[in-house]
Amino acid sequence: MSMYIVTHKGISERIPVGYQPLLVGAEINGKKKEYINDNEGLSISEKNKNYCELTGLYWIWKNSSEKNVGISHYRRYFSEKLENKAYKHIQVLLGTLKPISLWKLDKYLEDFDIIVPKKECYTISVEKQYAQCHNIVDLNETKKIISNLTPEYLEAFNKVMKGHCMSMYNMVYTRKELFDDYCEWLFKILFELEKNIDISDYNNYQARVFGFISERLFNVWLEKNSELTIKYIDVYNIAELNRKNTLIKFTHLVNSKRR
Repeated sequence: MSMYIVTHKGISERIPVGYQPLLVGAEINGKKKEYINDNEGLSISEKNKNYCELTGLYWIWKNSSEKNVGISHYRRYFSEKLENKAYKHIQVLLGTLKPISLWKLDKYLEDFDIIVPKKECYTISVEKQYAQCHNIVDLNETKKIISNLTPEYLEAFNKVMKGHCMSMYNMVYTRKELFDDYCEWLFKILFELEKNIDISDYNNYQARVFGFISERLFNVWLEKNSELTIKYIDVYNIAELNRKNTLIKFTHLVNSKRR
């Protein structure tokens, strides 16, 4: 069993037992010999600028043979200890907030089919939120492709797009066969989308279009496969918490001097 940490650079934090660093974009940026590189074996590493963490997702699909697999990020991890906001800030101050153990994730899979991030909700629909942040033409083309390639998912697509909540970050932990089923469906759509849209004038951020689209499609896949039992877990951002930790310590220092 492995939780792969997708990263494009070295990881300075301690890596938990069972977590495996997976360097994405290795074909473009070069390998790190101490990490698994996403250009080894069957890969789409050269697409990383447009596919982001999905080149890692693809590598796991094609090259991993573990029983249970997952994907997190060098700065984002699952954690189940964010329920109490006050407790979260204490953890930040003490520096004790940690990624959930692989043992705990595997225990969850005894009762659930799949583990995903808790949903984030918007005041507007998922479709309108995408239109505000990205090129809506790409999402509309995705809908057409689903209508042609996997029409049984169209109802789920429409429902997710009209809704206001979704699981973000392309993070997941589940059985490998379920992971493979999702990837087969996802990449069939994305590779077709890549043929049908023009991103030649996109800036570096918008060029990550297939990563953005896939975040929405993951929710479509979950909606269609509603028989799956889902465990929703909080996600925390190490960089964000480090900034808050610094601010808390600074505020504490200032207040101490004032006293």
